[in-house]
Amino acid sequence: MVIASIDVQGGKVVQLKQGSELVLQRDNPEELAAEFDRYGEVAVIDLDAAMGKGNNADLIKPLLRTAQCRVGGGIRTPEQARELVSLGAQKIILGSSVFRTGGEFLVNKTFLEAMVKAIGRERIIVAVDAKSVGSGNYEIVVDGWKTPTGLDLIESAKAVEPYVSELLFTCVDREGTMTGIDLGPVKKLREAVSCGITAAGGVSTLEEIESLAALNCDVQLGMALYTGKIKLADAFIASLNWKKAASSENAAALLPVIAQSPDGQVLMTGFTNREALSETFKRGSLCFHSRTRNKLWMKGESSGNTLKLLHLRADCDRDAILAVVEPAGPVCHTGAWTCFETGRRYTWEYLQAIIAERFRNPAPGSYTATLDDELVREKVLEEAEEVCTAKTHDEIVWEAADLLYFTTALITRSGVEVGEVLDELDRRHKK
Repeated sequence: MVIASIDVQGGKVVQLKQGSELVLQRDNPEELAAEFDRYGEVAVIDLDAAMGKGNNADLIKPLLRTAQCRVGGGIRTPEQARELVSLGAQKIILGSSVFRTGGEFLVNKTFLEAMVKAIGRERIIVAVDAKSVGSGNYEIVVDGWKTPTGLDLIESAKAVEPYVSELLFTCVDREGTMTGIDLGPVKKLREAVSCGITAAGGVSTLEEIESLAALNCDVQLGMALYTGKIKLADAFIASLNWKKAASSENAAALLPVIAQSPDGQVLMTGFTNREALSETFKRGSLCFHSRTRNKLWMKGESSGNTLKLLHLRADCDRDAILAVVEPAGPVCHTGAWTCFETGRRYTWEYLQAIIAERFRNPAPGSYTATLDDELVREKVLEEAEEVCTAKTHDEIVWEAADLLYFTTALITRSGVEVGEVLDELDRRHKK
């Protein structure tokens, strides 16, 4: 997996050389997060919080619903971590606090245990940021890479592994330099631990990404991405397991692709290769490699029933791809909504799509089109009372359906998406 980094300092997106020298800055974090999300999770790092110089919480919070984000920088309590998860963070990156116990530099197992209890091991990433101390050895550094700890990288990684799903290794000596990552410590880490590893610091070529993928490591990109040295589309393709994808040495490397609607419904499966993936990113619609015709095929090219790309994700072995797409019409060649069943699943999102279309293009005799702001609010109040007074099972179902319909019409008229309501419920559930 390729993870794009959004480092935030002073209310701006920045890139720093070795954690101190400002090289560039941007002021469009939400736009960047939405774009980066097409290719993988996004690492959002609050540099000010990491160095104890304030925080950028107001800037970061909207990003957590814009993209699948892993968040780090100055997270020092389980309460902070739980709050970020409730706001939409997929994973939490812990740093300096992991390596302090009292006034000493030691792995703080009590702190890690509290974090596991608060948010679960599967959500925890520990940043093992390190600098070379010679002879192939690396030392953990903290406080925004300013403070050496005397802790050995490999031994520290082994000590924290029981509490994490993943380690984030940054080669601090190479960070922001685009001089190439040092694969030596990455290889040693891979041999030492079995949890996930994401590597960062100096990556500047697709060949390095392929080398990291061969080690079963993900890559986090910053400077190379912002300067245009590496394009995320190319990085995503390079990070996949193409060697495993080929059934024999001379066979074409093909990976299976599962197309899924935003509400989770499986639409179809197909196969892709490097060319088809490249075209998918260029066109913004899902392309496949047709095995029967042995050529590129864009779904819906002739019928118009295209699959608009929202984002791609590789599986844990990097040899299969999940494509979340927005279908323009029926997906199956038979005219069915999916290739696995004949009907479209009726979801809350689907109900809102129908209501929104009625508002945009009122059809003659459409009741929905008559629901102005005043009328729809009256109907919500009326139906809420009828749900409360309903007695039998069937009455409750009937009245609840009416209430949901009119409530959906109300929020649609107000510009509120169903997904925003579900996100708020999700936030409350995770508090």
